[in-house]
Amino acid sequence: MTDKTTIEKNVVGNFITHIIDEDLASKKHSNVVTRFPPEPNGYLHIGHAKSICLNFGVAADYQGICHLRFDDTNPEKESDEYAQAIQRDIKWLGFDWGRNKFHASDYFDHLYGFAEELIEKGLAFVDDQSPEEIRENRGDFNRPGVESPYRERSVEENLTLFRGMKAGEFADGSKVLRAKIDMQSGNINMRDPVIYRIKRMHHIHTGDKWCIYPMYDFTHCISDALEGITHSLCTLEFEDHRPLYDWVLDNIDIDCHPQQIEFSRLNVSFTVTSKRRLNQLVEQNIVDGWDDPRMSTISGLRRRGYPPAAIRDFVKQVGVSKKESVISMTVLEDVIRHHLNQTSPRVMGVLDPLKVVIENYPEDQVEMLTGANHPQDESFGSREIPFSREIYIEQADYKANANRKFFRLTEGREVRLRHAYYITCREAIKDEAGNVIELRCTYDPESRGGTADGRKVKGTIHWISAAHAEPIEVRLYDRLFNHPNPASMDNFIDAVNPDSLRILPNALLEPGIAEQDADVVYQFERNAYFKRDKTHEKDKPVFNQVVTMRDSWAKVEQSAE
Repeated sequence: MTDKTTIEKNVVGNFITHIIDEDLASKKHSNVVTRFPPEPNGYLHIGHAKSICLNFGVAADYQGICHLRFDDTNPEKESDEYAQAIQRDIKWLGFDWGRNKFHASDYFDHLYGFAEELIEKGLAFVDDQSPEEIRENRGDFNRPGVESPYRERSVEENLTLFRGMKAGEFADGSKVLRAKIDMQSGNINMRDPVIYRIKRMHHIHTGDKWCIYPMYDFTHCISDALEGITHSLCTLEFEDHRPLYDWVLDNIDIDCHPQQIEFSRLNVSFTVTSKRRLNQLVEQNIVDGWDDPRMSTISGLRRRGYPPAAIRDFVKQVGVSKKESVISMTVLEDVIRHHLNQTSPRVMGVLDPLKVVIENYPEDQVEMLTGANHPQDESFGSREIPFSREIYIEQADYKANANRKFFRLTEGREVRLRHAYYITCREAIKDEAGNVIELRCTYDPESRGGTADGRKVKGTIHWISAAHAEPIEVRLYDRLFNHPNPASMDNFIDAVNPDSLRILPNALLEPGIAEQDADVVYQFERNAYFKRDKTHEKDKPVFNQVVTMRDSWAKVEQSAE
């Protein structure tokens, strides 16, 4: 029998798990049922990943159930495209709702019935004020609310008007149904909130059945109760909504009363996670879609090449608390880098090629050398790499008249070719403009695997056989914003990093790599981690830079603190 204490938890112990432990111990609940309730009005982002991992992870840790429930109460902004993308993202992250997929719209008949119940109890009324009048009369933190002149309508009149709203007898925006609570409350959410509005729009799930739609605060708590949710986990911005959540459930005839528990949302520096701002980036063609690899969307992270297991590890490392904070992008990238260092096969890719001719190597000879696929893990095996007289190296691996601190190629200096021989640069060939276009070198045929005289070189560089190199396009992605908190700016678009994408159209790769599994992330030795991106390929394979080998933003972040 497996010792349960040895099973790794999805969620590190926190104040939420402590509440659940107490509820189970006291027999308040015999099982755990959570839910993830996205609105299908955009793509999920890195912040949603925390909520997904928490809700599905807690359910799994307690052998419970997590529901996927679409909060589809606003047909104006929702689409099936978004709903399908949400499901793909959740499954890609490694979670599955099984048979437990629901829609808030599944409960529209129930919700309507509960609204009539509130009217019958004198706890809801139909208001004829305009949206602007309602907003003004609700007051603010310094000014109490003013009761609607329609607040004391009779139950009979309210029922007649509400049924007329449902039957389509009134124009959009002409009437709303409001809960009758307390216009003097210090919590503005309790100042007679709107719970139904008229909106003649086609709904992605119910079609044209309804012309009135419930508001989120009314819908969410009832949906939780109807589904038997035990712990309704949401982010801190809903803390002030909890009294309304409880008020609704306390005043309708329903058996279940879930507990709403708030936690801090996941904020990452150098990103925006507002769907409105993300949509603005798409609409203004600053990015090439919701799945642009520079976006903070889960689909963008997937296309970039971030492994789902690494994102789960990041969320787990960040933890769960009630304290709002901003997690450095460096932390996320370090987690990705650590994961890929363990899981990525090594290959050689030359991003900015410079031709090298090894003059004393036989012209027609091709030699197959052996390279380890992972220097720290023999289970990855090895591969054969063709070597010939003409190879390509990186332009940056040659410098004319270099000093002693430059350990790569310069005239008269010897370096090791990775998995191959020592070569010595003899001459640099230049074009008419003075640019180096070719190096003439010699090799030591006895230096493969070491030299008889035991001499050492300080530099090792990567290379690719010219005759066997596969042309690829490389896309070097950097942070989309050059400000740690773009959302704090008057116009966050001003923080867009003009160097967030650099395309290298003439890169080269070892033969046979591009045709392998496109989901594999490779380390191009000495360069970065890359994953093939078939989204916009035309005449050659495209590889996205997932993350660099080392953090290049540390100084920028330190100066911003």
